[in-house]
Amino acid sequence: MKKLNWKIIKSNISEAREELQKIESLIESEGFPDTGEFQIMVEHAYHHMNFAWNARNIPSKRYANLTDDDFNSFGKFPEDIEEWCVSDSGEKAE
Repeated sequence: MKKLNWKIIKSNISEAREELQKIESLIESEGFPDTGEFQIMVEHAYHHMNFAWNARNIPSKRYANLTDDDFNSFGKFPEDIEEWCVSDSGEKAE
C-alpha cells in the first residue's frame, strides 16, 4: 500500500473547505452568487476534493512541479471511487 501524502491532502481539503465556507457565508448574508458564480465556486471545491484523493500518494516534490497532464488528471472525479446512487426501490444500487 502506498504512503499517503498528508501535506497534499490537508492543503487541498483546506482549500475545498474554504470555498464551501465562502458559499455558506454568502448564503447567510443573502449575498447570493448568481448561477455562474455558484458553478465556479462548486467546481473549485470539487477540484480540490478530487486533487486530495487523486494526488494523495505523490511525493511533494512532484506536486510542486505538476505537468499540465498531472493537473488535468488529478482534478478529475476519481475513477476508483464508486459514486453513490439509489435504485428505484430506494436501496443502494449495487
